[in-house]
Amino acid sequence: MAQLWGGRFTKETDQLVYRFNASISFDRKFYEEDIEGSIAHAVMLEKQGILTEDEKNRIVKGLTGIREDVKGGRLEITDEYEDIHSFVEANLIQRIGEAGKKLHTGRSRNDQVALDMKLYTRAEVVHVAEEVEGLLHTLLTLMEENLDTYMPGFTHLQKAQPVTLAHHMGAYFEMFKRDSLRLKDIYGRMNYCPLGSGALAGTTYPLDRGYTASLLGFEGPTLNSMDSVADRDYLIEFLSALSTVMMHLSRFSEEIILWNSNEYGFVEIDDAYSTGSSIMPQKKNPDIAELVRGKTGRVYGALVSILTTMKGIPLAYNKDMQEDKELSFDAIDTVKGCLALFNGMLKTMKFRRKVMAESAMKGFTNATDAADYLVGKGVPFRDAHGIIGRLVLSCIEKNTSIDALSLEELKEISPFFEEDIYDAVRLETCVEKRLTAGAPSQEAMKEAICACRTFLERSWLKEKA
Repeated sequence: MAQLWGGRFTKETDQLVYRFNASISFDRKFYEEDIEGSIAHAVMLEKQGILTEDEKNRIVKGLTGIREDVKGGRLEITDEYEDIHSFVEANLIQRIGEAGKKLHTGRSRNDQVALDMKLYTRAEVVHVAEEVEGLLHTLLTLMEENLDTYMPGFTHLQKAQPVTLAHHMGAYFEMFKRDSLRLKDIYGRMNYCPLGSGALAGTTYPLDRGYTASLLGFEGPTLNSMDSVADRDYLIEFLSALSTVMMHLSRFSEEIILWNSNEYGFVEIDDAYSTGSSIMPQKKNPDIAELVRGKTGRVYGALVSILTTMKGIPLAYNKDMQEDKELSFDAIDTVKGCLALFNGMLKTMKFRRKVMAESAMKGFTNATDAADYLVGKGVPFRDAHGIIGRLVLSCIEKNTSIDALSLEELKEISPFFEEDIYDAVRLETCVEKRLTAGAPSQEAMKEAICACRTFLERSWLKEKA
């Protein structure tokens, strides 16, 4: 078929070149965005007296019909078209005749594709944020239900101090809360309309770019036509945010994989989110967590790809920028899928509270509290640290724990130990006396849960509903 740009050329494009250059195989994904932008452009052109009311009405009706026919499967987007723009325009002209040729007045494929990608990305920012918010609700529920579910906290993958499952889930709530706020920032920063920028230098037609922007739900028009068609910062920011989401999911997945192992035994993953082994009948594998962990690199790859593509491009538009789509589409779909599956796995997971508490009582997680006890008796902390270090060594030699030693054995290490040491190093005491903001005690956690609940009640997504 004839190309939209064919007038300057004297012979057909080589078919291999045509196929290499074409983007219809992937930019068909945003046919609705292309039609939405075209309708807004036509309405603006009529307002400015560039189109007649009849021409505008025929164009809008034709575009609406194309959209409905594609949606209903009555019109197929085929590879005979170079891109989604040529598909829409060719079908519009076929349906309404000469009026269809006027739609492209005052715009270029450069600002058209910039708009389409922005509209698509803007919508996907909201969709990802909705998935993140769903996970935040699950985490909040787990926090509320597990204020007294004791477990060991770790540093260097070694037992460090006792915490609660609520506290542990609260750490991930903070991570995904930051992800939500990053998405909010990206939405606000990208929400300016490039349509009307032309190829790079605007147009001589009296367009009302502010009106077009308002029709499409943007804050306003972009303010530099060269940057408008060459900007993909919003996509880089989005892919960076998606990479951070996946990093958080991957860290969480790694912990669930560990907790699911026989050595930990902290959790049981629901059968719906597990698989077995083809040869070992006893196995129940955490496949969803492992796949989420594995797909993280895939999303990172999309970010590195667009950064690499953009790093050497001079102003304004260059064909390299066509590479902004395929990997981005894949990354967005991957993140949405991972969030949905991970949330489902987490909702149905069973936590073995007794096993977790017993684990917290082993590994000398109360050693710091024993040192703090001595400080309370007037021993300088540095001296107390050394005393408890010798005490732990003694316990290791005797294959016992601090709270299992007799008072006489404790006094052999330090005369400052009294009967109240046993209450001081109890698991519940170790957790509940930590009252500072952000700590794991029930009092501190209830304040944190209140703040988390308020955050969700004031969700920025409610403004976009």
